[in-house]
Amino acid sequence: MARRTRRSAPVERDPRQVEAIAQGAARLMAEDGIRDFAYAKRKAAEQLGLGQTRSLPSNTEIERALVEYQRLFRADSQPQHLRSLREHALNAMELLGRFEPRLVGPVLTGTADNHYPITLHLFTDPAEEVGWFLEEQQIPYELDSRRVKYEQERAEEFPLYRFIAGNVPVELTVFPYDGLRQAPLSPVDGKPMRRANTPTVAELIATSDGG
Repeated sequence: MARRTRRSAPVERDPRQVEAIAQGAARLMAEDGIRDFAYAKRKAAEQLGLGQTRSLPSNTEIERALVEYQRLFRADSQPQHLRSLREHALNAMELLGRFEPRLVGPVLTGTADNHYPITLHLFTDPAEEVGWFLEEQQIPYELDSRRVKYEQERAEEFPLYRFIAGNVPVELTVFPYDGLRQAPLSPVDGKPMRRANTPTVAELIATSDGG
């Protein structure tokens, strides 16, 4: 007779600890420019003396806390800065139009402030064409790589170009052409990442006050 495997009961989170850590992580991301959700929540838990807790918030809960933090403490500056970032993003997308640019990340979703770069996805074969284009435009850049997830158990690395437009950092992750058909997973909610093309970003700017 086969033995039954006893499943352990799911660990219940303490709602008060979850909320406190989410608020602490949001403050660290807003004030210190931390972009890594996992690091922000661990550091917030340690600062609260909860380093061993299992009541850690999800990335979505932290993002909600970040939106609330900005509403309470950055209402006079964050929307204007976000609009400026979107306008810079639109300029960069028009310059890089041959690579089918898509805006992603906090500048698109609305949580970006002065700590966040503009993040674009570009699509071309070969990826080196982006570097050649930047050189033609006499734009100094740094070349790196970025690891993105398509499934929870599958990740891939792609070339990453960084440069400064005015005083705004821009990050370009370069995918092959067929990358347009499937967006990688968002680090916030694990769903396919939102991506906006140039007309969508222009409309976003035109129909909003930056928030």
